[in-house]
Amino acid sequence: MSDLFDHSDVPTETADERRPLADRLRPSSLSEVIGQEHLLAPDAPLGSMLAAGTLGSVIFWGPPGVGKTTIARLLADHSELEFVQISAIFTGVPELRKAFEAAKLRKKTGRGTLLFVDEIHRFNKAQQDGFLPHMEDGTIVLVGATTENPSFELNAAVLSRAQVLVLKRLGAKDLETLVGRAEVALGIELPLDAAARAALVDMADGDGRALLNLVEQVALIETSSPLDPKALSARLSRRAAQYDKGGDGHYNLISALHKSVRGSDPDASLYWLARMLTAGEDPRYLMRRITRMAVEDIGLADPQAQTICLDSWQTYERLGSPEGELAVAQAVIYLALAPKSNAAYTAYKAAMKLAKSSGSASPPKHILNAPTKLMKDEGYGEGYAYDHDAEDAFSGQNYFPDGIDRAVFYAPVARGFERDLEKRLTYFSKLRAKRQS
Repeated sequence: MSDLFDHSDVPTETADERRPLADRLRPSSLSEVIGQEHLLAPDAPLGSMLAAGTLGSVIFWGPPGVGKTTIARLLADHSELEFVQISAIFTGVPELRKAFEAAKLRKKTGRGTLLFVDEIHRFNKAQQDGFLPHMEDGTIVLVGATTENPSFELNAAVLSRAQVLVLKRLGAKDLETLVGRAEVALGIELPLDAAARAALVDMADGDGRALLNLVEQVALIETSSPLDPKALSARLSRRAAQYDKGGDGHYNLISALHKSVRGSDPDASLYWLARMLTAGEDPRYLMRRITRMAVEDIGLADPQAQTICLDSWQTYERLGSPEGELAVAQAVIYLALAPKSNAAYTAYKAAMKLAKSSGSASPPKHILNAPTKLMKDEGYGEGYAYDHDAEDAFSGQNYFPDGIDRAVFYAPVARGFERDLEKRLTYFSKLRAKRQS
């Protein structure tokens, strides 16, 4: 039966054109890798290793889409090692054993193995320990990749045998270079004006792979005139910011918020608060941490700060989201502008240190109650001076354990309400000296 339609004039895609753009633009040499010059330059860690011909095991730590897999593959090519890739998500102990056995056989023939382990932090302690003998005897060069902090996720033994290299999030210029390469590969110029082009780069959020996926979508848009940012946003969904409530992004942002509040910068504080809320952070977690800021960094310099936080927390609970989030923002602004003092925090830590080191020292007997005759006979309560009967309602007696010198923990700052507390403390110190003399 003959074909009813003539397809002779319909262009057909080549196998290369059907490959995803991110795969087609994968660098073929280390010199083509963008954004990681701090690792690949001649005097940088990897550049130095390759120049010396001494490639050792490394752990790549960095966000998604910055070239961890690509660099590992190119390192294997440059060093003439067999490239073997596994993922900790899909690989179990049997698969690991097979990879190690294959590497041993390869070693006997004089060929080394670069074992690239994606998401290496997903392996448990026992699985991570399994790499050690093969790293030590040269069976494999381990290149692990992780988006999580290796200090927390990887065994100390693995870290001691591998150099941790931090890959950077791709900057705007790096991503613009990538867009240019994509246009050359596609043979077209993206239908975007300058502002929309910048917006496209911003949507990628530092992820080169995500950017190329967006470029592929834009390349399919048919339009008679270049798109502006608003038209581009209508055609594409903005990529969610990288944020893991249990990962580094979470801890980095709460650290940024805390330090901005401590640094009395309400604008930066609001920015980091907004970043966390936009990423889906639970406002209750934020209120708990913000209240902690009030007692740790403001303390008695402004006792009202803690009350403001608790009131804002209660307001959020009553209003819910998103209306209640304004109360969270107000608390952050108040804390940022409040006078700062960690005197109470420092005093508490110092007191805890002395309490732990002084063992079970008993209070002096004169401040112990004596409800029984035996206790009175033992001297409990003897010599206690009732402060209200003393001049100025202050006896100046010692309240520390016998044998322990009087310690000074609390040193108020001359800011906010602690100015008044400093005056009171000075007043009582003078009275104490007078009474004890």
